Amino acid sequence: MDITIRPCRPGDAAALAAVGQATFLETYAGIVDGADILAHAEGPHSTATYEDYLADPACQLFLAVCPPGEAPVGYTVFCPPDLPVAIHDGDIELKRIYVLHRFHGEKVGPRLLQAGLDWARTAGFRRVLLGAYGENHRALAFYRRSGFEQVGTRKIRVGVNDYDDVVLATAL
Repeated sequence: MDITIRPCRPGDAAALAAVGQATFLETYAGIVDGADILAHAEGPHSTATYEDYLADPACQLFLAVCPPGEAPVGYTVFCPPDLPVAIHDGDIELKRIYVLHRFHGEKVGPRLLQAGLDWARTAGFRRVLLGAYGENHRALAFYRRSGFEQVGTRKIRVGVNDYDDVVLATAL
């Protein structure tokens, strides 16, 4: 499949929200409370949230698209860290990396991650941090294969419930 990874641009917020909502639903349905999933879709995965990321010069987003017409299939969001671990100069957070399930196995996730890591290195960052749901074994295995190691834990609120996340990091 001809999938292109490109930096996001103004006007990509609706595409980012659509992929974010779809992947969150397909990943966590049956694991996270349904009402919590819907609340999360209307909050952290709203078009307005992605408009804010796109407008913030401290954030960098990449979008994976495929024909016809640049259909969105995945994305990453890098931004200043907001995690409960010691934050150092030179740290950046991989806030999100989502790929539609149908495109797993197409190397979209690794390509999105690599685009972000290349950008972070060029921008002078020295470490990438991220938080991931502690029961998302597929994602955790991907991050570990990519050189991330656990440096902490956190509770994350999704809807009205708290869930256990692990905080991972890798040096650049």
